Amino acid sequence: MNAVVVRFDNRIAKISGGARAADVVATTDPLGLAPVTGSVGAVGVAGLTLGGGYGPLIGRFGLALDNLLAAEVVLADGRVVVAKRDNEEELFWALRGGGGNFGVVTEMHHRLHDLPSVHSGMLVYPFAEAKRVLEGCAEIAASAPEELTAQLGLVAVADGPPLVMVVPTWCGRPDQGEAYLARFRRLGAPLVNTVGVIRYGASLTTFDPYLTNGQPVFMETCWVPALSSACIGVFIGAMETAVFPGCAIFTHDFKGAASRVSEEATAFGLRRDHVLVELLATFAGPSDKREEQQRQQWLRATLCAFDAMALPGGYPNLLPEGDEGRAAKSYGRNASRLIEAKRKYDPDNVFRSAIPLPVGKDDKIAPRETKSECSSIN
Repeated sequence: MNAVVVRFDNRIAKISGGARAADVVATTDPLGLAPVTGSVGAVGVAGLTLGGGYGPLIGRFGLALDNLLAAEVVLADGRVVVAKRDNEEELFWALRGGGGNFGVVTEMHHRLHDLPSVHSGMLVYPFAEAKRVLEGCAEIAASAPEELTAQLGLVAVADGPPLVMVVPTWCGRPDQGEAYLARFRRLGAPLVNTVGVIRYGASLTTFDPYLTNGQPVFMETCWVPALSSACIGVFIGAMETAVFPGCAIFTHDFKGAASRVSEEATAFGLRRDHVLVELLATFAGPSDKREEQQRQQWLRATLCAFDAMALPGGYPNLLPEGDEGRAAKSYGRNASRLIEAKRKYDPDNVFRSAIPLPVGKDDKIAPRETKSECSSIN
């Protein structure tokens, strides 16, 4: 179920439904080709793609779902169909952003790109330099070409102050990468510096030392227009109040090729430049209810702190289960069309993926608003 076959002649990868990004790049790297993935190799390609797929190549090549060419789907009535531009087009539209709410995707065809290497790696700075480093990243981002992205992270650790992570990726001409990435090195005195020229697949292992697969996690998300000084202030304030190791904030760019796709072309609802903010509260071992509540309180307080700047909704791949109200705002003008696609392909609501559709569990027609604790999540 994790097989990957590359048709080198037309730059297409046939990816089975259970494959992870690491399975794909293990096949494509030796060929000098790259799929559009997220930033971690352990992530499943189907779930990533059907929900959106932010990643380091987004500025040049778009979202992962923008590179989906076809999907084999098992529907609730047992039929097996191939959704693509000239066949089951409405299902193909809905899959690209609506998640696994319409059937089981057993195989995908993804566009590949000529990309023998990228200039990437991680820079880790002490928390005392957070303001200077983050403001410097914002300045670089304001004039960065589409080939340059930078994922930012602030992580609470067990043995000291939080850490600031900067993961820049240059996917343009190799001879230009060093000049762009040198700007990030000059932002402060890094504790760790792994930046260099590497295969794209190797760039998906950057976070591996900091990840534990299967680790329990609470998650929240919001969208902000840009990495502003107000946004940076929220980042720093949130980490100063983080009470447990594993509380973290990560950002993901949305720009360039992804922003040039029309809003109606896929179910994905926000096609303008923005920054995705991912809020995490992980725990390594057993925890009591009080600790879980404290982690959730930190998430809610941090999310509410973005109230004045957040765009409506949030990334559906990271929205909490049952949050149909925010899902409706996330899909924007595509919400009603998505409901109609659900009616057509899964009228009995057999399939309910982790991505909430803008409908209630029992009412597949009318969206049901969920109450929230701050206006940013309405």
